[in-house]
Amino acid sequence: MHKISIIGAGRVGESTAQFLARLDIAHEVVLLDVKEGVAEGAALDIQQTAPIFEFDTRVTGGTEPKLIARSDLVIITAGIARKPGMSRSDVLETNVGILDGILDFIMQQAPDCKILLVSNPVDVLTYRAWQRTGWSRQRIFGQAGVLDSSRMAAFIALESGFSAGNINAMVLGGHGDAMVPMIRYTTISGIPIDQLLDAETIERIIERTRNGGAEVLALRQTSSAYAAPAAAIATMVDAIARARNSILPTVAILDGEYGHQDVAMGLPCVLGAEGMEKIIQLPLTNEEQLAFDTSLEGVLTDIHKLSAITR
Repeated sequence: MHKISIIGAGRVGESTAQFLARLDIAHEVVLLDVKEGVAEGAALDIQQTAPIFEFDTRVTGGTEPKLIARSDLVIITAGIARKPGMSRSDVLETNVGILDGILDFIMQQAPDCKILLVSNPVDVLTYRAWQRTGWSRQRIFGQAGVLDSSRMAAFIALESGFSAGNINAMVLGGHGDAMVPMIRYTTISGIPIDQLLDAETIERIIERTRNGGAEVLALRQTSSAYAAPAAAIATMVDAIARARNSILPTVAILDGEYGHQDVAMGLPCVLGAEGMEKIIQLPLTNEEQLAFDTSLEGVLTDIHKLSAITR
């Protein structure tokens, strides 16, 4: 890619810029933030690691929207973060207002870009970005499932003692307490985890996955998670920049898949050169379908709130 821009130079944005620079998959990574000096300072700090990590990506930062001009991909991490005890939906009203302003200057400065949403509640904000821009669903998608699946795989490794590198986990649905860990599609070296772990352990892993972000927030108090989210973002960007056609859980706009449309949900998708190129439709058991529909209802509730907020 020629240019990747990250809007929001907080901890997630800054960590993402560092990961992307080290991957060396773009000529330029731009950090943008409303606070004077924050993005520029973070960019300069990252740039000074180039000789150590041997990357040639140029990292820049600032406050002017024109800095994102002609970006191939814009990653949105800006918005207020949750505080301990808050749900992702609790920040909806404030973050929709922030997002709308960002989308307006993206459409002006980078009308041909793709947009990757990270800010919470990510399912609803991905839907809002698609709604406000009028762009194709291939160009607008969100990060959630890669992070949730990584958390689940990490917890499986901790519980089982097996190598984390051998674990493939899949989490679908909304990015919230009703997310849907897919046990049938979660394996250790190709072996379904229910062949290696007992039901009680699996249930403990599921609950910890659903509360993975809240657990970090409760421990840190002053900050949400940022290292794992940034790594998840980098994984998605790598799939797009290198046209890998990777199957990754991605927040995408449904158009009839899984029996629903006009809503954004976490689903297995093909990520490649065009962005979100295809949604993979998995056969679901009755139990999985019920969990999926429950998760969907939570997202739809927030979309209805969105309609009231933006009316």
